[in-house]
Amino acid sequence: MKKNIKEHDDKSIASLEKEAQSARQEIATMSLSSRVNPSKDTNSISKKRRKLAVLLTSLVQKKMKGK
Repeated sequence: MKKNIKEHDDKSIASLEKEAQSARQEIATMSLSSRVNPSKDTNSISKKRRKLAVLLTSLVQKKMKGK
């Protein structure tokens, strides 16, 4: 998990917020489309949620360092 957080250390707060917003939109569309047409990868939504959690964690850490 630390490897994933270190990938986001170089990015700015604004870009992390944009990525988090797009990840939220992807999760919403995937959850709606999975009900109509289930995909073969059943873990895809949970993978996106984990990615969002990593993004939000690194975003909060950056905001705390800035204060």
